[in-house]
Amino acid sequence: MAAPQYAIMRFMKYKGPEIGKIEAHDERTKESYASNPDIDPSRTHLNFHLVEPQGRYRAEAERQIREAGCRTRTDSVRLVETVITASPEFFQNKSMKEIRTFFREALEFIKQKQNPNTIISAVVHMDEKTPHMHLSFVPLTEDGRLSAKEIIGNKKKLTKWQDAYWEHMVKRFPELERGVSASETGRDYIPPRVFKEMTRLNKQREKLEGLLSEVNAFNAKAKAAEIGKVLDKYIPSVEKMSTQVRKYSKVFGSMKAENAALELQNETLSAELKESQQESILKKMADLKLQHDYEEAVSLLERIPPEVLAAYADRSSRTSSMNWNRGGDAFAER
Repeated sequence: MAAPQYAIMRFMKYKGPEIGKIEAHDERTKESYASNPDIDPSRTHLNFHLVEPQGRYRAEAERQIREAGCRTRTDSVRLVETVITASPEFFQNKSMKEIRTFFREALEFIKQKQNPNTIISAVVHMDEKTPHMHLSFVPLTEDGRLSAKEIIGNKKKLTKWQDAYWEHMVKRFPELERGVSASETGRDYIPPRVFKEMTRLNKQREKLEGLLSEVNAFNAKAKAAEIGKVLDKYIPSVEKMSTQVRKYSKVFGSMKAENAALELQNETLSAELKESQQESILKKMADLKLQHDYEEAVSLLERIPPEVLAAYADRSSRTSSMNWNRGGDAFAER
């Protein structure tokens, strides 16, 4: 079964000094990017603009704001950056022409929602893992007010943006799917206790992996008892985590759809922005890691040698029989 291919779009808001750092990343003005190992300088020449910047991002933003007659504060959002991409599978085997067509279509969508004159730059990066576009615009409303809040809005409005984006793109690219939003799942928060449970399960997994690495054809039966003691705790823990994963399955599905964009934003933020701006992205990536760790825990069970499992099953069967006799007949073992 082919992996789902999702249309992905995310927004970031910038207020001042960090705009220059975003420009340096988007326009590739630095000679090296040690903080972002995913950038392949040998492929940077493949990057292309759909909207060429007419000057420095910050200066152009300030010019538009000034000409619109807007007053600003130090905490006013002067630039909105939109990261547009799709699941990596979508770009597989696509020609450069097809990739350009995809991003041109995405640009047309933004132009329908935001005054094209406010767009400072739209540049497609081909020198990282997944092709993606950084599109930056000044958040001026139709009546000339500076208001990122009105344009991007709250979660409800962001969901409408995502719906409209997918509806626009799917007409041209019917293979694209819409990721499940948090408002639709009803679960946009995974409580800390679930992460604590996963931490305990990871420790059990490490212990089990260590024991399994020591098993060979000559000591399998001898190791079975020791492994069995670990499995007594490990298997119930995996079952408990399975319940949690099912409970938050739609959230995990939505996070997988957004993973490419999350990684892109985190790469930029790690080197260039304050820790506080990184927090929400890192939280979402932690959610993804939780599911990955669970999948690793399940796959470890599949790597247990058959003879060890057989010994454990026989031991468990005998233990269950003894427990049943204790409950059903107090004199059964006397």
